[in-house]
Amino acid sequence: MTLPPRRENETDRRLMLLVGLVVVLASVIVVTALRPALTSAAPASVNDAATLVMLAFMIAVGTLVKARVRIRSTTHSISWNETAIVIGVAIAPLPWVVLCTVVGIALASLRLSPVKVAFGVGKNVVVAWGAGTALAALNWTWPPSGGWRMVLPLAVAYLVAALLDDLLAIPVIALASGTKIARNFRSNLDLRLGGFAVRFLVAVCTLLILQASPRFLLAVPPLVLSLHLTYSARIRARTEQQAWQRLARATDALNVVDLDKVLTTAVTQAAELFSADEVEIELREGARTVRGGADGVIGYDGRVGEPTPIDGTVVPAALEGHDRTADVGVLRLRFRGPVRLSEREQYTLRTFASALCTAVRNAQAYAELARVADEHAYAASHDALTGLANRRQLLEQGTEQLGTRHADGVTALVLIDLNHFKEINDTLGHAAGDQVLVQVAERLRGAAQSDDLVARLGGDEFAVLLRGLPAPAVAAHRAEALLAALHEPIDLDGMRIGIEASGGIAAAPAAGGMPELLRRADVAMYQAKRAGQRISTYAPTRDTADLNRLTLGGELPRAVADHEFTVNFQPIVDLATGEITSAEALARWHHPTHGLIDPLRFLEAVERSGLLPAFAEAILDQALIAAKTWREAGFDVPVAVNVSPRSLLDARFPGSVLARLRAHDLPPDQLVLELTETLTLSQLDVVDRVLNRLRDEGVRLALDDFGTGYSSLSLLSRIPVHELKIDKSFVTAMENSAEAAAVIRSTLDLGRSLDLTVVAEGVESEPQRRALWQLGCAAGQGHLFARPMPAGMLLAALQRGAGGGPGLLAPPLHDAGAVIRLGRRSGGRGRDRLPHQPA
Repeated sequence: MTLPPRRENETDRRLMLLVGLVVVLASVIVVTALRPALTSAAPASVNDAATLVMLAFMIAVGTLVKARVRIRSTTHSISWNETAIVIGVAIAPLPWVVLCTVVGIALASLRLSPVKVAFGVGKNVVVAWGAGTALAALNWTWPPSGGWRMVLPLAVAYLVAALLDDLLAIPVIALASGTKIARNFRSNLDLRLGGFAVRFLVAVCTLLILQASPRFLLAVPPLVLSLHLTYSARIRARTEQQAWQRLARATDALNVVDLDKVLTTAVTQAAELFSADEVEIELREGARTVRGGADGVIGYDGRVGEPTPIDGTVVPAALEGHDRTADVGVLRLRFRGPVRLSEREQYTLRTFASALCTAVRNAQAYAELARVADEHAYAASHDALTGLANRRQLLEQGTEQLGTRHADGVTALVLIDLNHFKEINDTLGHAAGDQVLVQVAERLRGAAQSDDLVARLGGDEFAVLLRGLPAPAVAAHRAEALLAALHEPIDLDGMRIGIEASGGIAAAPAAGGMPELLRRADVAMYQAKRAGQRISTYAPTRDTADLNRLTLGGELPRAVADHEFTVNFQPIVDLATGEITSAEALARWHHPTHGLIDPLRFLEAVERSGLLPAFAEAILDQALIAAKTWREAGFDVPVAVNVSPRSLLDARFPGSVLARLRAHDLPPDQLVLELTETLTLSQLDVVDRVLNRLRDEGVRLALDDFGTGYSSLSLLSRIPVHELKIDKSFVTAMENSAEAAAVIRSTLDLGRSLDLTVVAEGVESEPQRRALWQLGCAAGQGHLFARPMPAGMLLAALQRGAGGGPGLLAPPLHDAGAVIRLGRRSGGRGRDRLPHQPA
């Protein structure tokens, strides 16, 4: 039996230790047998000498006649020498057999290395000693008294010889090949047992022939040769059968879709299939390398640590299909010693490499499909621009959350909409608008907590799903934090853009699920917009369930074309005299089905649509027609028109306004344009140019709802207005709130210092009128004087007067000629049209 080359590692040291133990044991046996072989048991005749020569020759021939089996880089041989040894110990003294074993094995192993010769001699000496000792223990004599009485002793001796041969050889084979000892014991056990039985019968028949007549020994060599050839053929057939079975199992094991599993399986199966010490697979795609053995993979993607310790034969095989296409990499088999694959093994290797190529391509295709599917799934649940969850994911996770809300606490939704976002797109372009949305998304994500789900619903609308709240009231504090994150201006290509947003909060409803929660948050958000607040919490009492808003938006083009939009006018009155000073135009929609529609329900849709210029022109035309009518009737009443911030981003807007004034033959100072204080883009040059041109042409400008925004003073320093309008919320609260009164007083002082007209909105009672007048406010607007009415009704009211003559809408505060000692009124620029105040 051959032995692998010497290796300088731990396995090699263990192997040499085992070989050394066998050699030492055999040396003791030889020394013990040498003395009797030379004295008492020495050959006494020529026949004895011939027997010794015959025994040595039989053992040498039995060693040379082998059936070879390769395990990894080592070729192991199954020989007939134990048969010759058993025959020898049966017919000759044990010392003779030991010495003949030494000579015969040494002669048959002359071409091998000294270590292999030493182990072969030592092992077979121990086998001879064991078989001879077994026969001696059974009182064996030659020739035996009966022919068939020799069978039992010989069976015992042969069994001892076979066991000793396996016990000494198999551990050495396992160490040399790096395989498990138990596996080597079980390998081809049935063939080995069959071989033992055949060789035992040959030994028995040979001894029977020798006992009958030595002449019949001529029949033994052909018999042995035929048996050897038959046994060798059986071993080859079994080996090939097992190889094809392993190949079938190996290719079946490759039918997985995970590339890591394919490579791991290929490494372990190839190591088993080809008895390789190491298997390496290198894939061209991704420059990926996998290395390992029968015990598993030891490195992925080239991260295998030290270079491979296997320094010997390398057998490569290209990973390509049967048609030599789709070369995906290379499979390498590594052996520690010299190995040459048989033709059958080469064909098996090509077949396995082709199956591995197919498995790798399938796994890569599946991985690509899985990647595409994951991308599609991600795209289906995330916003492409910001990476936030989209409406679909919000609805899905929200629905799931509402199903467990009783266990996880309160669930709430915050809906956030950016105010005047369209101006950014219209002025700076959509790329800039996208940058703003991305930064808003980052801020919201940073302000949200880990359990919150931040989503972009589309356009400039965001939502945050708050989960596990201890109480509904906590939602308001969390919403404040989210909106506070948007307070700081956004840096955009060197400009700082202020972002204003409105938020609506709604807690999870008892019924209706996620769609109802989203609707309630939307209602709350629009309530915040209408009230000029940052945040509003959903209140059922204020939910008008205005589901017609969307359908109304779709009817806007028809409404503009059919002139369904009309204008009502609310007069602005001198607080002291009750005389009208101007009138504010308020748009109304006379819907053919729904009747009169409040502007709060359609102005948002108009601003979001492309109909804003046509709508604004229609309202301005009606307002100027009314002013012209009043002027022709003898009442010089300027008209005030609210301007959308988006109109100020259109450089053509001043020309359009001035053209309408000329068309109606009205001087520019008969028009007042009211600007909202929430004009977020007031720092843009286009707005400055529009407003400056209007002012230079004589059009008057007013800042509406002053005091409710976040940048009142900064806006006032930029926009060249003539008037300030105090928001009605301060007028309503002034009687009971020192803070509201302080805001009004500071606004009046500001108006006096800047020479601006100040108008108070929402004057509902005489005490309010008197208090405002005493604070120095010159003009007011509210239901105390008149509700919004059509232009004809207002003209009739002016002609009719209110107790003091035409043009009066309220009685004077004091009789004519009364002397009132008050501070200077907030008149300023534009006061030339207000009546003289008593001094």
